[in-house]
Amino acid sequence: MTYASYLKVPELLALQLERSTGPDGAEHDELLFIVVHQVYELWFKSLRHELQGVQIALEDGDTDRALHLLNRVLKILKTLVAQVDVLETMTPLQFLSFRDRLDSASGFESAGFRAIEAMLGARNAAAVAGQPEGSAARQSIEDAQAATSVWESYLGYLVERGHPVPPDVAVPDPRVQEILIAAYREDPDAGLVAERLVDLDEGVQEWRYRHVKMVERTIGTKRGTGGSSGVEYLRTTLFQPAFPDLWEIRSRL
Repeated sequence: MTYASYLKVPELLALQLERSTGPDGAEHDELLFIVVHQVYELWFKSLRHELQGVQIALEDGDTDRALHLLNRVLKILKTLVAQVDVLETMTPLQFLSFRDRLDSASGFESAGFRAIEAMLGARNAAAVAGQPEGSAARQSIEDAQAATSVWESYLGYLVERGHPVPPDVAVPDPRVQEILIAAYREDPDAGLVAERLVDLDEGVQEWRYRHVKMVERTIGTKRGTGGSSGVEYLRTTLFQPAFPDLWEIRSRL
């Protein structure tokens, strides 16, 4: 076993296939675009893995492990945001030099990120419809949407700690908000986990905002690849918290 064989380095480095090849070679900036987006997909995979660990810890009542893994998730989100800085070194003209080679491909099709959204509670039929019928990508999103969300795992954690969460909660839910206020005041561990979930929610929103501004900086208000509305669509995803109950109670604590 070697470093390269364990990490599959030759196979990994063979996956960056520029499509802008011609008499003068590939456009210089296409490799950067491919590498950054492939790295995003790897981090999305890691985020799904860590969020699953968070859910298991919550369902086991393991506060320390849930906090530890949530802290790791937050560090990954900061890394995702920082990678936008690298993409923003590419000017609009440099992106346009190979943009047409993307054909109908669109970031909207990232099954990895759609599964993360589902883990955080999103139940978006369009996310499923954006994948080919019968594909593994479509199945992964359907599975994530059918599974227990991170928020539901946290509510189960509260129940196990003696908080009377009703079985028929909505999102948001005034009844849950009253329980959360009591948990903050009377159950420090539950309140600490809730604060890390707020950090998680804020981290995802920060990533969305930086992503929108990066796209706007690069293509303005042009339509996105794949015929999407581009920036206009991305703006609709901003400031939509995954855990609205945790934000609703801020002024009452």
